[in-house]
Amino acid sequence: MKAIQVQQPGGPERMELVNIPVPQPAANQALVRIAASGVNFIDVYFRTGLYKADFPLTLGQEAAGTVEAVGAEVTEVAAGDRVAYCMTRGSYAEYAVVPSAQLVKLPDTLDFPSAAAAMLQGMTAHYLTHSTFPLKSGDTCLVHAAAGGAGGLIAQMAKMLGARVFGTVSTEEKARIARENGCDEAIVYTQQDFAAEVKRLTAGRGVDVVYDSVARTTFEQSLNSLRPRGLLALFGQSSGPIPPFDPSILAAKGSLFLTRPGLPYYLLTRDELLWRAGDVLRWIASGKLRLRIGSTYPLANAAQAHRDLEGRQTTGKLVLTVP
Repeated sequence: MKAIQVQQPGGPERMELVNIPVPQPAANQALVRIAASGVNFIDVYFRTGLYKADFPLTLGQEAAGTVEAVGAEVTEVAAGDRVAYCMTRGSYAEYAVVPSAQLVKLPDTLDFPSAAAAMLQGMTAHYLTHSTFPLKSGDTCLVHAAAGGAGGLIAQMAKMLGARVFGTVSTEEKARIARENGCDEAIVYTQQDFAAEVKRLTAGRGVDVVYDSVARTTFEQSLNSLRPRGLLALFGQSSGPIPPFDPSILAAKGSLFLTRPGLPYYLLTRDELLWRAGDVLRWIASGKLRLRIGSTYPLANAAQAHRDLEGRQTTGKLVLTVP
């Protein structure tokens, strides 16, 4: 089978299309014929070595496709089921072996690219807005990269829950998209100090929560955007990790809370997976949640997808399709 592998950490040029054997499912595993795979910043983190893994490494953390075969003791799915999954590495490939407990069956009306695009970012948006800081009517939040894949879904879910939503973007065109995603206010951070604008828009109070996937270049101003005892949920680091800091600044800025959540710890049971994935996939299939797929690429062009993602020239989700 064809797969995208990295032999050693580095840039997109390290990504190679190779032929490797089709894996076989063991007990409690299923073999999935992949139709579409989502592209995420976590793939970049593994490719560059920021997140540690053994090499050679097949990239990719989420996909959708059809179950080809199952191993012993599998009860969750059967051959022929249309499924999606995330948080199992190796989806930039024609086939993948996946723990059957991580597979979710798809609504009949949902296509494979949409399902692949929805899993990781959709469930991330779900846990952030429903669990990390459970939003309710009247709450205020700031969402960075609000025209992007994860940011756009966070903004939509926040609006569904009744929050007042501020979003940061880099251009006027992305501001338009952020408003379509449900942002009440779109702040173009290349033209405005977003923390000062948030304070102005909240009459000096600040927001209840900041959902920040950028990290290094936004960290201090994200803290400055919060109300006293507000929460910064730092769930990514697209601009790089934050440098070491003295935790006493959290007290100085208003007894703030800081968390670095991760999706695996919000999917600790299959019931939790089915809750989050079920909500996301059902909302997308019904049109309640709008999924924006920015670009699709054939599997062989995965390196270009990474270049586009890292160049921050994209809006919405990037997806690889497998013929």
